[in-house]
Formats: sequence, C-alpha cells, structure tokens
Amino acid sequence: MKRPAVAGKLLILSALVLIAYAASYAFIQHRRVAKGPWEVTFTREADAPILVVNQIRLGIANVRFVFADAQASMDVAQTLRFAEARPVPFELPFGKCLFLDPLFLPGTVVFEMFGHEIQLLPRVLTIDRVEHPWHSDATINLTATNQPLVTR
Repeated sequence: MKRPAVAGKLLILSALVLIAYAASYAFIQHRRVAKGPWEVTFTREADAPILVVNQIRLGIANVRFVFADAQASMDVAQTLRFAEARPVPFELPFGKCLFLDPLFLPGTVVFEMFGHEIQLLPRVLTIDRVEHPWHSDATINLTATNQPLVTR
C-alpha cells in the first residue's frame, strides 16, 4: 500500500517541478527580450557617413554620429537590429562590430568606425573609452583628429 502513495507523491512533485521550471523559463525569457535590441541605421548625408542609434524602451532616440571627414560607399540606408548573437568581429555597412552581447536586450554593442570606438550600453554611451550620458536627438560630430563634439 505504501508503494502507490510514494509513486503518487513523486508524480505530483514532478509535475510541480515541471510547472515551476516552465514558469521560471518564461519569466526569464520575457525579461531577456522585454526592452528590445539596439536599432542602428547606417546612412549618409552630403557624402558623410552617419550612424543613427535608437532604443525606444530606454528613451534613446535619434542619436546621430556624423563622420564628416570620412568616406563610405553605400547607396541606400540600412537599419540593423542587434538582437541575435553572432561571431565577432563582423563587417557593418561601414566599420566593424567588435563586440556584441545581446543576452539581456538591449545588451552591449561595440563598433570601430573610422578610427573611433563607439560602445552602446543601456546606462551610458562611450566614445573612444570616454563615457557620455545619453541625450535623445543629439548629434555627435567625429573626425579623425578631434574629440567627440556633442551638440543637442
């Protein structure tokens, strides 16, 4: 008589563990992707390459990096979403992606473009390893010889 009681308890315990696992997995997966990825548009205006960064859930919109003295050969604007992991470094429409960590979105993305290192982090922007606060609608002018000039 004790054997069926033990088997029933094990079956109930197994079901509870499975439900707890499924709920935990769903919660973690939701938290992992809830904020969405970085959206980066590569374009050019007046022959100057421009990088436009958006992350709407963090309140970051239309942050523009202008590389005034650089040349990029591209015909149409291209927007990339950094939501999936892939081997690094990899080529971008201009420059390279040196590091990509999309485990908990938006994650961290590091670019090397025209001699500048640009790191996108949720809490701060770093340019050439110097931290700058995020400001929506900011324009950051970068040349080969200057420090970043941020205008709002």
